[in-house]
Amino acid sequence: MRDRRLDGIKFRRQVPFGRFIADFVCIEAGLIIEVDGSQHADSDSDRSRDAELKVRGFRVLRLWNDDVLRDMNAVCDTIIAYVRDISLQPWR
Repeated sequence: MRDRRLDGIKFRRQVPFGRFIADFVCIEAGLIIEVDGSQHADSDSDRSRDAELKVRGFRVLRLWNDDVLRDMNAVCDTIIAYVRDISLQPWR
């Protein structure tokens, strides 16, 4: 995602939002991408964090570490789809 290598999309890494730090942010698409391990499954603190970030106008797309490691092409296609279609809402 560095240097607009992902379909020319601009991402910033480790961006602070109040008391939170987002893994990756595409400001133009209002999209925050979090890459999480299994400790984040059904996390109340993540739900609270996502709600606060939504109030700030962002969608939060959470991806599993395993998916990133196993199928980077599918992960990249998913990210591109969410950036290009702002009506898409994250599934978890």
